[in-house]
Amino acid sequence: MTPTTATAAEPAPAPSTPQSPPGLDERITRSLVGAAVGDALGGPVEGWNPEQIAERHGGRVTGIVGPWHGENWRTARPIAPYHKGDGHVTDDTLMTHALVRVYDRVRDHLDAYAVADHLVPDLLSPRWIPELEAEALPLQRIFLAEKWIVARLHYGHVDPREAGAGNIVNCGAAMYMAPVGLVNAGHPEAAYAEALEIAAPHQSSYGREAAGVFAAAVAAACHPGATPDAVIDAALALAKDGTRSAIEAVCEVAAQHEDFEAALAPLRAAVEPFDTVGPDYRSPSLGARRPSRLHAIEELPIALGMLLVGGGDYRRTVLGSVNYGRDCDSIATMSGAIAGALGGEVPADWAATVAEASRLDLHAPARTLTRVAREVFARDLERRRSHEEAFAALAGTR
Repeated sequence: MTPTTATAAEPAPAPSTPQSPPGLDERITRSLVGAAVGDALGGPVEGWNPEQIAERHGGRVTGIVGPWHGENWRTARPIAPYHKGDGHVTDDTLMTHALVRVYDRVRDHLDAYAVADHLVPDLLSPRWIPELEAEALPLQRIFLAEKWIVARLHYGHVDPREAGAGNIVNCGAAMYMAPVGLVNAGHPEAAYAEALEIAAPHQSSYGREAAGVFAAAVAAACHPGATPDAVIDAALALAKDGTRSAIEAVCEVAAQHEDFEAALAPLRAAVEPFDTVGPDYRSPSLGARRPSRLHAIEELPIALGMLLVGGGDYRRTVLGSVNYGRDCDSIATMSGAIAGALGGEVPADWAATVAEASRLDLHAPARTLTRVAREVFARDLERRRSHEEAFAALAGTR
């Protein structure tokens, strides 16, 4: 199998002008490309804290950087054997693109059975893996919480709607839910419900909740005239339990900052009471990743907080997410997807470098998902009209 190269990409949608705000096609493109670029920027500094990042790079990360351990990335622990850096996307993007392919096959709303019938086989099909610089099964790259999907559904034949129960609770399901928000563009309630269904084979508790809220945030960002504040309001209107409390706490602090440097420590302090991982990201606490109605994943609240700090600007939002450290590839994936859906422009040089380094056409998934989103919307209209007719006949209002 020959990996797709960036040089084969079709032209991206024409840029918008002040007189012509971004439409569906461009928002989907900016969201998916923005998520991939955020992922690639965050990958090489994942797991470190802001102080370590600044020391390693002589200041804040301002663009694409190389591996943390330089030329020793092949053997340096705990990174080996992954080539993180130099514009390589990670599992966040691999899973996002896999979900787009599922939408392409189903061409309608997805459910837990679509994960079993289509996503699992996709994870068992050879593809180019940028961090391995080789063709391999995506299953060999994704981490244990994602391998769970294959173990439970392919080997265990568990009911897909219940398979996520028992898995460690983390951001694994949330990190690739941007396509759900884009298919349900402008309808955060529908995105939330669909993402909860899709995440059921993967996660439970606040991990599954985060998947729903992230998808809702992306859908809300697609609404014409949406602002970062409107996205936060839509997320809070749907979020439950600790996830809602964490978003409230982080965004209350974020609203006081316009510079991510000053916001780094206060945002961490705001989310810390809800985060179960603990202060050392690489050595999780004994209470880490267990189901709870009081806790939340760290990544989504911080992504939303950085969206506020950055004022929705793509570059500022994503660089704040990257320099936050910890699970910053997933944070930047989420914040990049939301900022892109708002219409934020992804720096062309970043996108080109990531596409070339990762040997991926970053625009192809967006073209695919745009077509699917239009088809799904047409089907939704047909279903709605059929329901209206049936209800009118039942209620005697025709």
